[in-house]
Amino acid sequence: MGLHLKPIDVVEDISKENFEKKYLQARKPVILKNMARRWPAYKKWTLDYMRNTVRDVEVPLYDSSKADPAAPINAPVHKMKFSEYIDLIEREPTDLRIFLFDPIKYAPRLLQDYVSPKDLMGGFLDKYPSMFFGGRGSVTFLHFDIDMAHIFHTHFSGRKHILLFDYKWKERLYKLPYTTYSIEDYDISNPDFRKFPALDGVEGIECFLEHGDTLFMPMGWWHWMKYLEGSFSLSLRAWDKSWAVKAHSLWNLTIQRKFDNLMKAYFKERYMNWKENLAIKRANRFLKAGLPR
Repeated sequence: MGLHLKPIDVVEDISKENFEKKYLQARKPVILKNMARRWPAYKKWTLDYMRNTVRDVEVPLYDSSKADPAAPINAPVHKMKFSEYIDLIEREPTDLRIFLFDPIKYAPRLLQDYVSPKDLMGGFLDKYPSMFFGGRGSVTFLHFDIDMAHIFHTHFSGRKHILLFDYKWKERLYKLPYTTYSIEDYDISNPDFRKFPALDGVEGIECFLEHGDTLFMPMGWWHWMKYLEGSFSLSLRAWDKSWAVKAHSLWNLTIQRKFDNLMKAYFKERYMNWKENLAIKRANRFLKAGLPR
């Protein structure tokens, strides 16, 4: 009984041809050890450097509590000056996280510290980098990214524990309808298989990121992340060449998200209960049928 977790592939360097064949086309995650070590950020980006560079911008914070049935997804629970937040995660454990933050808006010189890996693939959204900060013990709940982009996720100033699951496992992960995340009543790092039996036998990948490591996460892969120290990550996003994937992204970002927010606003807990019940029914049906194969 349990999750079937495999270690991730790790490479020091890789050619464009091998990257495309083994990982991009195969939709397979990999850790790139040396990519960010060539960036100025590898030596410069510490918590102290980020505090002194971004300074007192007020940032929204998120915690690990279950989502409010009536609130739009990604609604913050608190706000704080960025410098004070860095003080907090250096000083003590906290479940407060900064999510999808664009520091370059406030500190454009950060653009000089990293390079999009265009030597490996195209399609990068250079104007939309995102950064994520977390305190020791904070957790990013299990989800996949709504825009269906390929992600190069580079970690700095600490360690991070990550679990990854192919998109094909979404029903067995109890995906909630009209969302990109699962039921929040289980801990994927230590699941209760009696209460959530469909998780038994789910296949995934486990990895740990250290300072300067870059995780390539193909579009649609589910991910759960835990900060083992106060630290932060930079995500660079790239579009897939497929127009079907781009259409899926557009659907998620517009029609699906608006519909879900509208239903939350009007029906609140009734709507959330319906979604959770349907997620459980689908998970049990896929488990019984032995899917996915």
